Amino acid sequence: MHTVQINLNSIDKVKAFVHSVNTFNTEFDLVSGRFVIDAKSIMGIFSLDLSKPINLTIYNDDDAEIMESLKPFLVQ
Repeated sequence: MHTVQINLNSIDKVKAFVHSVNTFNTEFDLVSGRFVIDAKSIMGIFSLDLSKPINLTIYNDDDAEIMESLKPFLVQ
């Protein structure tokens, strides 16, 4: 399990992100303040404050393919 920060500041980014994480057979959670949302749920994501970066918890260790697919969303 590890956590990265992502930025989903547009509708197109949210749709691309959900499509990307749904291709993997692992669990992802988005954490914003005290709210924890399933990252594969587009409706759940839209309930969060998307104006600032969000923490993404990935419940899979050492998967370079997942990190590669998340590059467009990562906060540098």
